[in-house]
Amino acid sequence: MRESNSSSRIGDYFRAALACVATTLLTLPLHGVVDAANIVMIFLLVVALVAMRLGSGPAILAAFAGVALFDFFFVEPRFSMAVVDAQYLITFAVMLAVALVIGQLAARLREKALLAARREDEMRALYDMAKQLSGAIAAQQVADIVRRFLRSRLEVEAVLYLPRDDDTLAAIPAPLEGDPCQAHVQAVYEQGQPMHLVAEESAYAPGLALPLVSPLRTRGVLLVFGEHAEQVCAAERRPLLDAVASLTAIAVERLHYGDVAQKVTLDMESERLRSTLLSAVSHDLRTPLTVLVGLADSLTLARPALPAAALESALAIRDQALRLSGLVHNLLDMARLQTGKLPLNREWQPLEEVVGSSLQAMAGALAGREIRVDLAPNLPPLEFDAVLLERVFCNLLENAAKYAPQSDIVIAARIVGASAEISVADSGPGLPPDAGESVFEMFERGRHSGTASATSGVGLGLAICRAIVGAHGGRIWAERRAPGGTRMALTLPLGTPPVLEEETGE
Repeated sequence: MRESNSSSRIGDYFRAALACVATTLLTLPLHGVVDAANIVMIFLLVVALVAMRLGSGPAILAAFAGVALFDFFFVEPRFSMAVVDAQYLITFAVMLAVALVIGQLAARLREKALLAARREDEMRALYDMAKQLSGAIAAQQVADIVRRFLRSRLEVEAVLYLPRDDDTLAAIPAPLEGDPCQAHVQAVYEQGQPMHLVAEESAYAPGLALPLVSPLRTRGVLLVFGEHAEQVCAAERRPLLDAVASLTAIAVERLHYGDVAQKVTLDMESERLRSTLLSAVSHDLRTPLTVLVGLADSLTLARPALPAAALESALAIRDQALRLSGLVHNLLDMARLQTGKLPLNREWQPLEEVVGSSLQAMAGALAGREIRVDLAPNLPPLEFDAVLLERVFCNLLENAAKYAPQSDIVIAARIVGASAEISVADSGPGLPPDAGESVFEMFERGRHSGTASATSGVGLGLAICRAIVGAHGGRIWAERRAPGGTRMALTLPLGTPPVLEEETGE
């Protein structure tokens, strides 16, 4: 490429000299017929044309050659460089100065016109590349489009580095053996600053690593390399390379958010399908389960009484049918809560009433345990759905009964900021350290000591608790107690209770 440019420049100088010789041959017949000043103007015109066509260097050559040829062929004594009349020295000086000025101005206009044309061509090419990138649906397509553009416009190669899930970079296309520039590219990605690569640092040298910076974060690195340093390091090429890197960053970010949107849509559709399925199945199962419970009850009340073995089987059928009916009821409630079809019947009422009704409902499961209730005396009435909140307390108490056998249970409530914080704590084995929020997911079974619990259940109780508390504008969480055990805590907004007017007797 450099040899081609050098040959082209030598040809321009040759053409400039040839233009001066041709001008001399054409104007020789005019000697003695046309005034010498007019011949000077013809030479100046040639210098301007050479500058506009060939550039500054050939124009300077044409200026000096024009003065020399004019002196040799048109100034007495002719065919000699001698000058008899000293006034011609002024003519030569003025002619040379004017030729140089005209040549430089014309050459500058030519360079500006060429620069404008080149920039227009680059903008058109960038626009075409941007249209292609807007239709890319995979990172490989983005890499191919960018590589084709850089090959055609700058005669350089490129490698696109995009982050994996662990934030390390993967090369597209596959890197050269060993990829010795991986550390440098990783540094560019982490620091967000471009870096020049020399031959000692990389097989892609000389090269330039450009970060793909988007409005939110760095999306990767574009590594550009060629045979010669000026192909990637020349100042006039840097704006085009920066523009390519910017368009590539936008394309990569679009792909990222496309993947995110697709995943979110898939998750939403999966959740909607699951909720619909739960609602349909649980609704269809309620009627046969109710009939099954009724038939089991009728067997236990039959007269004459059933034999002992048959009666025991009837009671077992009744208990299991009731348990299955409870599970179906949970599934239906969960589906309604997720779809927002379970209305809240909120009323202002004291918390101790729903706590008392929950303890009464769970009296059988909590038999033989010490239950302590510690409600703050300054706790005001709260606005909640008593039936649903009782469901929350029953699920929390049932969990404590299942996973903390023979443990005391403490129910406490206090005011924290603008919320009431209520907790149910036990002194059992406690949650595993990695449990976190996962215990509130649907179908997540409780675990302790690193193994799945052997207790019955399908893992809907805490999920229902979270849905109900969330519908009330609160939140629920689980934490390990320092001495041992689990503390389930939830918050409810205090709000502003209505002012009750005192009744006055007349």
